[in-house]
Amino acid sequence: SQIQRALRSLCIPLERLHIMKGHMMQDMCKGLSRQTHAQAKVRMLPTYICSTPNGTEKGNFLVVELCQNQVRILLVTLYGDGNMSPQMMYKIFDMPEGIMQGEGEALFDFIAQCVSQFLAETTPPEVSSSEERLPLGFVFPFTCRQTQLNKAELISWSKGFSCSGVVGKDVVQMLQSAINKQEVGANGSGGRWLSPWSGWKSSQTAPGQHSHVEVVALMNDTVGTMMTCCTEGGPCEIAVVADKGSNCCFMAEAYLVETAEETSGRMCVNTEWGCFGDDGTLNDVFTPYDESVDEESCNPGEKRFEKLVGTMYLGEIVRHALIALTAEKALFTGTDIAVLKEKGVFTIQHVLDIINNEDGTTDVKRVLEVLGLQPSERDCGRVQQICRAVVGRAATLHAVGLAAILSYMCQTRDMETLMVNVGMEGELYKGYARFEEILQSVSRLLSPECLATLLPSRDGSGRGAAMVTAVALRLAAQRRAVNEVLGPLRLSHADLEKVQALMRQEMERGLGKNTNATASVRMLPTYVSHTPDGTERGDFLALDLGGTNFRVLVVRVAEEGISMASEIYVIPAAIMRGTGEALFDHIIDCIVDFQTKQNLMTQTLPLGFTFSFPCQQVGLDKALLLTWTKGFTASGCVGQDVVQLLREAAHRKQHSGLQVVALLNDTVGTMMSCGYDDPKCEIGLIVGTGTNACYMEEMRNVGTVQGDQGRMCINMEWGAFGDNGCLDHIFTHFDRVVDETTINPGKQRFEKLISGMYLGEIVRQILLVMTEKQLLFQGRASAKLQTRNIFQTKFLSTIELSNGLALRQIRTILNELELDASFEDSVLLREVCQTVSLRAAQLCAAGLAAVVEKMRENRGLDQLSVSVGVDGTLYKLHPCFSHNLQKTLKELAPNCDVSFHLSEDGSGKGAALVAAVACRTARAGQ
Repeated sequence: SQIQRALRSLCIPLERLHIMKGHMMQDMCKGLSRQTHAQAKVRMLPTYICSTPNGTEKGNFLVVELCQNQVRILLVTLYGDGNMSPQMMYKIFDMPEGIMQGEGEALFDFIAQCVSQFLAETTPPEVSSSEERLPLGFVFPFTCRQTQLNKAELISWSKGFSCSGVVGKDVVQMLQSAINKQEVGANGSGGRWLSPWSGWKSSQTAPGQHSHVEVVALMNDTVGTMMTCCTEGGPCEIAVVADKGSNCCFMAEAYLVETAEETSGRMCVNTEWGCFGDDGTLNDVFTPYDESVDEESCNPGEKRFEKLVGTMYLGEIVRHALIALTAEKALFTGTDIAVLKEKGVFTIQHVLDIINNEDGTTDVKRVLEVLGLQPSERDCGRVQQICRAVVGRAATLHAVGLAAILSYMCQTRDMETLMVNVGMEGELYKGYARFEEILQSVSRLLSPECLATLLPSRDGSGRGAAMVTAVALRLAAQRRAVNEVLGPLRLSHADLEKVQALMRQEMERGLGKNTNATASVRMLPTYVSHTPDGTERGDFLALDLGGTNFRVLVVRVAEEGISMASEIYVIPAAIMRGTGEALFDHIIDCIVDFQTKQNLMTQTLPLGFTFSFPCQQVGLDKALLLTWTKGFTASGCVGQDVVQLLREAAHRKQHSGLQVVALLNDTVGTMMSCGYDDPKCEIGLIVGTGTNACYMEEMRNVGTVQGDQGRMCINMEWGAFGDNGCLDHIFTHFDRVVDETTINPGKQRFEKLISGMYLGEIVRQILLVMTEKQLLFQGRASAKLQTRNIFQTKFLSTIELSNGLALRQIRTILNELELDASFEDSVLLREVCQTVSLRAAQLCAAGLAAVVEKMRENRGLDQLSVSVGVDGTLYKLHPCFSHNLQKTLKELAPNCDVSFHLSEDGSGKGAALVAAVACRTARAGQ
């Protein structure tokens, strides 16, 4: 019964395993959160490793591995062949006695001497002569606070190390400094010289020539295991080390790793799960044997999970169980067990030898007799049962940890099922025959939505460290190439200030009587002299003509607010391209149909007409059509007064109840529709398929219209800003290619940098160049990607909306374009989209900054408070555009307090409000 009780205490029910898995996931989330990281027991340390090998890595890489009592130095050569056949040479150096407890500087000096000796003895001539520098990866199996791939402060020593002067210091810098010191002796004698940032010379060099080593990456053995297994057939995103200690790392979504600055892609997180349970969550599964082991350890109460699963402790757990069961007379009755009182006498190798023998107890008896015990046949069977229970529990607990990682990855990637490779390493994994079986079966029970394939690591701490170093260099080279492509699109504060100044200059030219004709920003008067003040009342008609669809609205402006009814009418292609008379007759027919349905035929209502085509306005109700766009070619209209054409059609149709009081474009309508709710709204902004702005200018500054009193809304037509060449300095190669393929090359150049019609095409041009440079899609562009305008601007919104989850949506878009995209491709695509949309928002802000600063100076104010009415799909639907615009505007115009209001139907409601304000001011004038 004592044996059964002991075995039951070492067996954890499935229900309790589920609870434990949940606790670990909670602790993982705490470890990743900036707010709770300090309190978390599962530390979740960022490693700054953001990619796994892709098989193209090549070159020579030095590795330093700090082991239990040794230093191992390796030289690993990769050939870019999928990393399937790396060449490795290594040498092991035994540590001098006492160095593990001595001064830290002495430890790192010893490591540097080992590196120097290794290079002198083993480096082949082709390595010596071909490399500019020799990058080094440092395997440092202790808990560190890493802030970069090559910057890590030691948090605490373990595994018998206690060197002074290292805790809290950057261990990478300590190793680099020690390596640098080696040059002093070697330099004078013409020997090998180790130093960062320089050339790597032949071993037969003349005196004064130098070989140089640079420490580029630090990692622990768990990360190395994962990186090694990435070469075993497909990417590996988890590693479990079941050794003297226990740990796991995995590729987490970078935006969830709040303790690191990186927010895109993924980052390998070192869980340091050995401390799981230090807050008491494992107390109920700790047996008296575990408590005894904990009390005798050098760190009681700490690393509780590791003490249940690490091979350093499993022999001790068995030893204490055997002592307790002997005291209860369940084992070794009548024999001397004094040998079991000695700590460390029962090793993991003894345990493995006992449990891996399935054929009777002969080997068990031999092991116990070698230890100095005199077991009976029954004792051998019972000892074997205890050993199996202790080691089986360790395997089960590893499965709990793995299941927590698997479920967390599946949830945070928003996947229904997760299939992933897991790199495996360690004494327990290799030594216990049933470890893999238990790990697989228990993790499947706990995380049935996940399928993990276990891959044995081959020299994770050596070959894997070389992989980490190689990937770091590949990513650094890729980053330089990406920055070279995207650099011209990244605008500095000074660049934006220059654009702001140029916009201001062009505005002044557009307002000037003598310079207006040659200005790229036309600054057209709208003859709208007032914004709504809230006292407007009545019913008004509104027309909205801006494309193939035509809207008629009736808008009621009352004390309790604005209500509207509307109907959409189609303009047939034959009428768009027919005569002007036919077009305006059709418009009148639609108005009559609408008024009949709304019972308005007996009323004569003031009408506002949104006419979104280029016009020269000569009065509020008089505007000459300059040219048709958007597929319209109706004859007899260009150069004519649009309002008069509408009145003549009404006359032909004998519709006498038409009172057109105002014609406007959609930008002015946007300002007016927002102005009804906010009297401070004196700017209108459109950022959609096209872009434009309007604002209330002082009449004294409008040289193209007579009169100095009051204000007038100016339709800037800022899309043409830069048509005179003043923005050529910010036009990139991509912008020029896009411009040349449009129907109006050299025209609307500002609009082509900002508006939705062009951003997708700019992105496509960048993707083509990046693919050509082998930065994307393995250098293979699909036929679809080479199709003009195939990359829609709405894709930018979808792509940039992603934090980590929507990377799946990015892959969907890329699949539509027949592109075979990796995870890294998706991350880079998002960066391209962010760069293009950020520039668009910043340029829009620079234009707006010129407007608000001019208004502030016009009014002689230290601080201007003004509102902007905004419309357009890019502003409304893009997840970052509005934020980036407002942030940049604040930086460029700090003396202006600018609020933004989304317009509701600027071209409909806005047109009615222009008519309403016109009627109100006319009454006031009378």
